[in-house]
Amino acid sequence: MPYLAMGPWLLLAAACSFGAAMGEPRGACNSPPHQWCRSRELARACQVEQLCAQKAAPQKFPPVSVELYYESLCPACRGFLSLQLFPTWVMLNEILNVTLVPYGNAQETKTEGKWHFDCQHGEEECQGNMMEACLIHLLEDVNLFFPVIFCMESGSQVVGNLLPCLKVYAPELSMDNVTACVKGDLGNQLMHQNAQRTEALKPQHQYVPWIVINGEHTEKLQAVAMEALFTLVCTLYKGELPSACQEKLLASPSPSPQNTCLRY
Repeated sequence: MPYLAMGPWLLLAAACSFGAAMGEPRGACNSPPHQWCRSRELARACQVEQLCAQKAAPQKFPPVSVELYYESLCPACRGFLSLQLFPTWVMLNEILNVTLVPYGNAQETKTEGKWHFDCQHGEEECQGNMMEACLIHLLEDVNLFFPVIFCMESGSQVVGNLLPCLKVYAPELSMDNVTACVKGDLGNQLMHQNAQRTEALKPQHQYVPWIVINGEHTEKLQAVAMEALFTLVCTLYKGELPSACQEKLLASPSPSPQNTCLRY
């Protein structure tokens, strides 16, 4: 079992970079920052043992839950994921649980025992949705798949970004494994599961991004999350706030565009 489910790896990276700047050797720390807390040995080699131990301490209060129902090529979805959700998760990782459900406004039909999908922004969006569903399934840990999906969604081409994003953020996962999932029965079933999960939303989604906070969706929560998710998470958390919330040393991410992709 991992020593710690990552924690805010950008902050750990900053801490280790500061140590290096002060002349402290990193030793055998050859892994990317988001993996530094995955074992005691690696944390020791990267000189972040104390930070990892602090983040691994049990919490008395449950983290804030944010579920994002989205589609890979929707501009509003890409804006929210890139400008609000991912930066907030990096800064408040220890008090925030994120669930990603790529499907959105797609529609499915079953022919000869196989599911077929019609996506709002065309076949490329279906491919992007399935790639991200496969990444979530194959990597399992949000600390591993979320950086890859952020890299894809924040770049110039979502589908075309997969290979370079894998090389940077998840080199342990081969492109062949992702391709096999996307083209095979596994990817088809994963998309069907996302379709079922999206259709089961109450209230039923009318647009994407569709944001569910602590199991609840309201237009007010949606509007606040789209504008200032960082502040919303700090406000909703019932336990002791991390320093990013308490001291407001880190500014909230830039507001996301307020448009949406309406269900058709």
